[in-house]
Amino acid sequence: MEFRPCIDLHDGKVKQIVGSTLGYADQEVIENFISEYEPSYYAIMFARDQLVGGHVIMLGSGNEQAALAALTAYPGGLQVGGGITTENAKKYIDAGASHVIVTSFIFHDGQLDVNRLEQLVKLIGKKHLVIDLSCRMRDGKWFVVTDKWTKFSDFEVNPQNISYIEEFCDELLIHAVDVEGKKGGMQESLVRDLAAWTSIPTTYAGGVRSLEDLEQFKAISNGKLHVTIGSSLSIFGGDLPYTEVVNYCKKGGIL
Repeated sequence: MEFRPCIDLHDGKVKQIVGSTLGYADQEVIENFISEYEPSYYAIMFARDQLVGGHVIMLGSGNEQAALAALTAYPGGLQVGGGITTENAKKYIDAGASHVIVTSFIFHDGQLDVNRLEQLVKLIGKKHLVIDLSCRMRDGKWFVVTDKWTKFSDFEVNPQNISYIEEFCDELLIHAVDVEGKKGGMQESLVRDLAAWTSIPTTYAGGVRSLEDLEQFKAISNGKLHVTIGSSLSIFGGDLPYTEVVNYCKKGGIL
């Protein structure tokens, strides 16, 4: 189990927001935290603490320069996502991203576009690709949601589909959309499912808010999954000390 940090960018600033409030014209975006620091400040911090695989997520337009600044500050240590396509993926890899993260580009019109996925793999290589299977439950099953988590796809997150999608990528990133950003605890059933179904490095995001939650996360995932924490973390205005999370995960989940 590794701690995978995050740098979420909105309007060019480092923020923590409730992701499920994005993408709606008639709904105000809920912002948990707006940082006074530049993205590079966090990138340098993560480099200092030897945290790899953290993700820089561009939430909407106007975040490209901020993302590039973070990648420059920690070359090879960060992944980048948000609006990634075959048109810009190589640019971010060349700028220092270890991986690009994709969802909506390969899941559009409610379906997985295998042609687009294959083009992306051909362009940058499987070793540089993370597929984001962020999902919500519908009718007792998990489905990938796209377009700032506003639209359900027909792609069910299940053992068969995960086994298939893993052939195209190096890692998976999965936000539990209904609890992400709300600091109310993780979606334990999804954690259990992912631990049972995945066979490549997989990072879970959503709701972890304490060291006790981390203990529970480690227990129900058998230490198999990586974890990211956003709004609950002290560096993003929360109550959970960043250094304690780093130390806990570096010690292999020992308090």
